[in-house]
Amino acid sequence: MKLPILKYLAIATFSLFVFSCNNDDNMNQMTTDFSGTFVQKDQMGRPAVNTVFVSSASKNTFNTTVPSQQGAAFQSMFQTNLMGLSPAFANAVDKNALGLDAASFTGLLATDVLNVSLDGKTTFFDGTNVLTGRALADDVITVELLLIFGGEDFSENPTLSNDNVDANDKPFLTSFPYLASPW
Repeated sequence: MKLPILKYLAIATFSLFVFSCNNDDNMNQMTTDFSGTFVQKDQMGRPAVNTVFVSSASKNTFNTTVPSQQGAAFQSMFQTNLMGLSPAFANAVDKNALGLDAASFTGLLATDVLNVSLDGKTTFFDGTNVLTGRALADDVITVELLLIFGGEDFSENPTLSNDNVDANDKPFLTSFPYLASPW
């Protein structure tokens, strides 16, 4: 049992020597060129929404569509995919915890923007406030799974309604930049 562990430790140690960074002090010589034509490549206002609901053949079109036009262009695709994925929307009268049926919910999702409340609490969902922004500690994927699979009161499909990642590996800092340092 110790031999495989030693083998992995040797590979990891070798990797540190081969792939380690150097101390290159020539960073002051870099320049940034902002000339030219820029093209949007991806949209991710709400994590996983684009990934789950947009077919691979439509990714480029979705990613370059102005958000105000996404709902009209992609809502039906989102609804078809939602109803194919979620037993919580198996019937036309089914709704999620926001009180939205499949058409209303996918209309909201198809406009892939992150809403922000300018005068209230900023959170993805805290039981009261819904989609008013996104705090660092918000469990966005679990909220999305609950809204997709959880039904009217989050009780339907419990095994599909949680990513079971309940905390970060490190706590957030209390001052800017708020994110913990990597490892």
